[in-house]
Amino acid sequence: MAIKEVLHTDLAPAAVGPYSQAVASNNIIFTSGQIPINPKTGKIEAATIEEQTEQVMKNLHYVLAQGGVAFDRVIKTTCFLADMNDFAAFNGVYAKYFPENPPARSCVQVAALPMGAKVEVEVIAVQG
Repeated sequence: MAIKEVLHTDLAPAAVGPYSQAVASNNIIFTSGQIPINPKTGKIEAATIEEQTEQVMKNLHYVLAQGGVAFDRVIKTTCFLADMNDFAAFNGVYAKYFPENPPARSCVQVAALPMGAKVEVEVIAVQG
């Protein structure tokens, strides 16, 4: 493998700036943060935190699949919430994707997210 392999899939939203959906290096995948953009329309269509979290996780699923891994290979996540009052509802959806041996995680409230999103998640996963 090259020192840096850029991963891209049309099944997840295209990068809207000078970044890649994900990069693999030395059997580790680093994803960029995913917000709840519907890749078919390029818009955030989900309204609730639960719906937005489902879209984020779906987007991450497709990015990870491009690197040949699934959520069971995720070792670290960083989660950004526009409102920490959404923490419990976010966790309800998030937990479905990590039913056993969940990854290490940080979860913080931020002042704002792109396009008015309520949630953004980035992950680090191991290939092989």
